[in-house]
Amino acid sequence: MDDQRRLFLDVAASFQSRAWRDRLTLEGQGRAEAMTRLWGFPDLLSRVLAGRGVAAEEAEAFLAPTIRALMPDPDTLRDMAALVDRLAAAIRTGENVAIFGDYDVDGACASALVGGFLDACGVPYEIYIPDRIFEGYGPNSEAIRGLASRGARLLITVDCGTASHEPIAEARRLGLDTLVIDHHQAPETLPDATALVNPNRQDDVSGLGQLCATGVAFMVLVALNRRLRQDGFWTTARPEPDLMAELDLVALATVADVVPLTGLNRAFVTRGLAVMRQRGRQGLRALFDAARASGPPTAYHLGFLIGPRINAGGRIGDAALGARLLLERDPTEADRVAAELDRLNGERQAIERAAVEEALGEAWAAQGAGDHGAAIVTAREGWHPGVVGLVASRLKDRFNRPAFAIAFMGKTGVGSGRSIGGVDLGRAVRAAVEAGILVKGGGHAMAAGVTIERERLGDFRAFLEERLGDQVERARLDQSLLIDAALTAGGARKEVIEQIEKAGPFGSGNPEPVLVFPSHRLIDVSEVGTGHLRLRARAGDGSTIAGIAFRVANEPLGKALLANRGENVHLAGYLSIDRWGNSERIQLRLIDAALPARASGVR
Repeated sequence: MDDQRRLFLDVAASFQSRAWRDRLTLEGQGRAEAMTRLWGFPDLLSRVLAGRGVAAEEAEAFLAPTIRALMPDPDTLRDMAALVDRLAAAIRTGENVAIFGDYDVDGACASALVGGFLDACGVPYEIYIPDRIFEGYGPNSEAIRGLASRGARLLITVDCGTASHEPIAEARRLGLDTLVIDHHQAPETLPDATALVNPNRQDDVSGLGQLCATGVAFMVLVALNRRLRQDGFWTTARPEPDLMAELDLVALATVADVVPLTGLNRAFVTRGLAVMRQRGRQGLRALFDAARASGPPTAYHLGFLIGPRINAGGRIGDAALGARLLLERDPTEADRVAAELDRLNGERQAIERAAVEEALGEAWAAQGAGDHGAAIVTAREGWHPGVVGLVASRLKDRFNRPAFAIAFMGKTGVGSGRSIGGVDLGRAVRAAVEAGILVKGGGHAMAAGVTIERERLGDFRAFLEERLGDQVERARLDQSLLIDAALTAGGARKEVIEQIEKAGPFGSGNPEPVLVFPSHRLIDVSEVGTGHLRLRARAGDGSTIAGIAFRVANEPLGKALLANRGENVHLAGYLSIDRWGNSERIQLRLIDAALPARASGVR
């Protein structure tokens, strides 16, 4: 942490045992002041922009990201020309195409994006999403044989395939060409595909490695559409599709796959959210309604309400439900599928809660009284493989280090890992595969999947300790909470939130602004739902603000809040507008709190 970042409100140890620091260094404060002078921005907006590394002269362009300005020529991606050649030939001759996607949101969106384009071209296609439990991640030979028997002559893998040597070799033996569209980290030796477009392959110099698979697929379709236009493929009877109208899928996948919301990704999400507001895609319209999401779509909705429901099909139900819903045009059928995904999501939450409790118990037993180890690795017979990624995420949040949760079924286990900033988990997993410790594995910096034999579990733990130890130590040296600004309850107005939102959409790589409400009296704290706390705080001038703290009732933060009812505390969190029905209210999503300096004994 930069020494220039001063303690904020003198908080050296919050209820979460974190120091609070001003996000802006002295240099950052200078950038914020320059923005206000140059553009006339309000001080709060200037602070938010400067805190995200935006230069004063670039601020106006940052607030209005455009795909035209930020998207390079798709041909800068390695193998793009070869992929477009083969796919354009298949479209011109009307070949049967099989789309093999991953079972998560990115895979569903990429499958729907490519499938929708082929439909506009009049090309027959089939989408195949593997069963998470029985087939696992990525292409498998048996599924490919089935696709070939049903007439497929071209195989397209989306959000998978980069490391699928044997299945792609099987496709070739069966007479299928394979086109890979992916974004996961790649081994040095690639499978024998006709073309493999992946900005994270080691010989790609496009600089687009932050795209999710659906973002890469969009780049493919832009190049393909350009080729078909040049070839005179589009006619009055067969009009050219509007690719910009498909950016709702790209936005959803970009947010749900937790890739950085910077540069082109930020432009994708900004435009995609605008497309969603029109409610033209029946599947997304139905899913927003089923999730009881109120107000215009936001990145928060995509990450916490819509994404989990699409994922629920792949986790504990029919893995193909998500892709099918995203392509559904009949409103009645869309409502039915959305309701089923909503039901599955509720079931998934109950399964997840039970597994998290067991995993936390195992992790605490392994940790003991100390705070050590590079990574948390939990494993159990009988966990549902569909929730292990969510369990790993909870463990990562609780222990602030990379975490894996592995579900064993006999001698073999499948699991997922989640990482913290500064620790590349996908690279570590690829190295473990190459070392022979894992049967299969892959991913990207923040998330990875593994298949492992039970007898190698100890070797995997030891490998992670050696491989990640230094990275984790550096990442955890200073876990300060970075604060953007301070407000009072009376200053938390709708126009202030709208001001902040201009710097969005927020997410990975473009963090949501953290605001502090100093010395507000906790006039009410009560538990609601499954471990959430609802609160209300009053400023010295009598103004009040409502807040919600998710899943903290049994955590140190929640216990401290309950113990300090009636006391003055500093509150830190994200400010939003809670819309319900026809009403709106300002709400603080609380992430930390601290006692004022005197109350905590600091002088």
